Amino acid sequence: MRTLKGPGIFLAQFIGPEPPFNRLDSIARWAAGLGYVGVQVPTGGADAFFDLEQGAQSQAYCDDIAGRLAEHGLQITELSTHLQGQLVAVHPAYDALFDGFAPEQVRGKPAERQAWATRQVTLAAKASQRLGLTAHATFSGALAWPYFYPWPQRPAGLVEEAFAELGRRWRPILDAFDEAGVDVCFELHPGEDLHDGVTFERFLEAVGGHPRANILYDPSHFLLQQLDYLAFIDHYHDRIRAFHVKDAEFRPNGRSGVYGGYQGWVERPGRFRSLGDGQIDFGAIFAKLAQYDYPGWAVMEWECALKHPEDGAREGAPFIRDHIIRVTPHAFDDFAGAGTDATANRKLLGL
Repeated sequence: MRTLKGPGIFLAQFIGPEPPFNRLDSIARWAAGLGYVGVQVPTGGADAFFDLEQGAQSQAYCDDIAGRLAEHGLQITELSTHLQGQLVAVHPAYDALFDGFAPEQVRGKPAERQAWATRQVTLAAKASQRLGLTAHATFSGALAWPYFYPWPQRPAGLVEEAFAELGRRWRPILDAFDEAGVDVCFELHPGEDLHDGVTFERFLEAVGGHPRANILYDPSHFLLQQLDYLAFIDHYHDRIRAFHVKDAEFRPNGRSGVYGGYQGWVERPGRFRSLGDGQIDFGAIFAKLAQYDYPGWAVMEWECALKHPEDGAREGAPFIRDHIIRVTPHAFDDFAGAGTDATANRKLLGL
């Protein structure tokens, strides 16, 4: 068994125009000061701190970024292409809403936007390799999401064709990551075609069980779907290669349930909360991940409808640190062991 690495923090929700959140060095100093030892680094958007073009082409660039973080006692846990991964597959109903994730020159041009996104995610494979990383965080995108509820009745073969096409789009990306020795970790998330165990299995079948098709485990998205997030680990632990530590609560009422009634996050029965303020049993999660020898990081992703993000970040590092189980190097009852004696064993069995 291995001890989980952490605490880490996903920087996406904290990057902004004001110090210390507007520069890599200052946000690194801030995160380290709170007790984090790892940062998950977003790569999408004009204000991102990591350029995938440079990262894929230049070892010196990657060494510089890693070195600047190391000065603050930080490592990169994973690079993230959540925004670009979303654009690998977009149903036309969402074209206008997702155009903002892409650079201006490809907006309003779905085919060109998809090509840009595919290249971006592929570049992340080489950049991750240069950084010495073994996992990468992303979204799958979605072609079938408008049809997630079967009314009107879905035509036969619609879902199968959606996942076949998703597989065709992702297979060459997965091959690039395989060549780089890096796992693609899909965050299973409502709004993505990959949002639970069944949809992940559909995708895995579409890509021929590709060894680099893996999971970013985030229990908050499962709680809001009312999926058993602990049993999920039992089913899919061999594919879990990244972990977002994010809390949530689900409190249904007589007016609204899982679907939320189009309400804002504060009013929804299901909403994200800062660590420790929700309903998720993180003690059991960390125990299961330790049991199954999870090889990666525990990374806080802050999203809360109520609490200030800086308070959530400050509370997150000790929360994760206190939940990480330093795994035992030996069995607790080894002191009572008597060694192996085949003759004695046979005698005890009456043989």
